[in-house]
Amino acid sequence: MDVQSIPELLADHLILGRFDAGSIETLAGCARNFHFGAGELIQKEGAPAELVYVLRKGDVAIEISAAHISPTVVETVHGGDILGWGWLIPPYRTLFDARALTEVSCVGLDAACLRGKCDDDPMLGYQLFKYWLPHLAARFRAQRLQVADLYGGEGA
Repeated sequence: MDVQSIPELLADHLILGRFDAGSIETLAGCARNFHFGAGELIQKEGAPAELVYVLRKGDVAIEISAAHISPTVVETVHGGDILGWGWLIPPYRTLFDARALTEVSCVGLDAACLRGKCDDDPMLGYQLFKYWLPHLAARFRAQRLQVADLYGGEGA
């Protein structure tokens, strides 16, 4: 079994693989490997958004909760997706719950480190937004459609 380094894992990613080798090394300086078991909570809504996850393998449910209803899955993300974007928006809080549906392997990027690297290297920050924003936009569209399906029901 080949074991890849974190820079190799990031370079193999559909989105992050567009970055030049120097930028990949910079991102890798903020990264470490994570593993979550099926059913494990990866992030909790309202908690500090300390990490952004580059999913390698596994499935993760994006859930919303309210006092009067049980958690509702509004999206499922898979290997190749990026999980978490609250790290981009002050006050840097997690915007939803995320729960592993299966065993999950991922690379976690430390959010404060990543923001600092982007502040130090505006081109890195620009590349991050340039390549990641279309992915986020597609995910928002998919979430909106899933919520519409959940709550549209009869009479919608």
